[in-house]
Amino acid sequence: MTGPRLAEGGAAQMGWLTFLLALSCGLIAGNLYYTQPLVGSIARDLALTPEAQGLIVTLGQVGYVLGLLLIVPLTDRVENRRLVVSLLVLAAAGLVGVALAPNGGLFLLAMFAVGLGSVAIQVLVPFAAHLAPEAIRGRVVGNVMSGLMLGIMASRPLSSFIANLLSWHAVFFLSAGAMAILLVVHSVLLPRRDPNPKPRYGDLMLSMVGLVLTMPDLRRRAISHAGLFASFSLFWTTAPLYLSGPAFNLSLAGIGWVSLAGVAGAVAAPIAGRIADRGWGFPASITAMCMVGLSFPMTFLGPMTGFGETGSTFALGLVVAAAILVDFGVTMNLVVNQRVIFSQAPEIRGRLNGLYMAIFFMGGALGSALGGWAFALGGWKGASLAGFLFPALSLGIFLWGGIRLARSHKG
Repeated sequence: MTGPRLAEGGAAQMGWLTFLLALSCGLIAGNLYYTQPLVGSIARDLALTPEAQGLIVTLGQVGYVLGLLLIVPLTDRVENRRLVVSLLVLAAAGLVGVALAPNGGLFLLAMFAVGLGSVAIQVLVPFAAHLAPEAIRGRVVGNVMSGLMLGIMASRPLSSFIANLLSWHAVFFLSAGAMAILLVVHSVLLPRRDPNPKPRYGDLMLSMVGLVLTMPDLRRRAISHAGLFASFSLFWTTAPLYLSGPAFNLSLAGIGWVSLAGVAGAVAAPIAGRIADRGWGFPASITAMCMVGLSFPMTFLGPMTGFGETGSTFALGLVVAAAILVDFGVTMNLVVNQRVIFSQAPEIRGRLNGLYMAIFFMGGALGSALGGWAFALGGWKGASLAGFLFPALSLGIFLWGGIRLARSHKG
């Protein structure tokens, strides 16, 4: 099928295409996060051990990281619409496999395929950046990212509610149907973008090594955000286990309502885009890291201050507030970083985006795996300690890298 060719910055296209990209990113992103509130139920049904249950989330993220490194760079070589549609086919097939998996091994393999296909998101995000004029690029990327983050945050309560009404299998069948619809819509409506020139695939891979070595701000922003994303993944892997445990004893529906509060964090994306357009990215990133770091210790304020014991309504409110802070901080820093990175080398946005996302998603995979292990050994206290240390390390890396950059520019 053929559609209108991309006219970069075309005002007539901006409104409907930005909406389509935001909606698509949200629906695709949910594939990686539907499992988070369902970890306990899936682990029980598939006989996974408590130490291994973190892999339910991690394997999808590992597939996503490999897709970012090996597939997303093709954005700078392959016609983008064809690449998006191919990835959506893979994601849909993987979701069907997840829903039908009879054991833990096949489930994890199918989740890996889902993660690989879901990198379609990171073909669409630089697509939006190519389309947008420079003056509003941060706003457009922010709007698309708001759709992505809304999908991430809404996926958790949505999967909880569906699983509570039907089963966790139904969650993945429905998502597979959504991917099938998206691939048809994109085949018809997505404008073509055929990169020119077309570097060889081997040259693309080699150039990515050079980009990591020669772009210190890319390294600094990617590594520091990896710590934030590790904390984010750890929180949403372990918080449902904490809330369903003896302290709160919440059902899947109850966990869904708590997760729904985190959706409020999605408002950070358009705000962060406008902040980045005004050149205020540095203080915004520091604020975001502090938000995420403080979210974990605040969940213990009730018992520490005497206003509420663990398991009380007040303590539950603190967990909800922490969820909002985690989501808001991670979203803000993500959008600010992408605005900065996309402005540095427009002709290689696909590779820059792939590298940036791959590096910080490694942090996410580490956070979800470590979260399951830390919770199994030390409960919520153990998970919270790890969740606090990640953003603290991120802040140190970000500030130290900023000092070194400033010195190099003066030199």
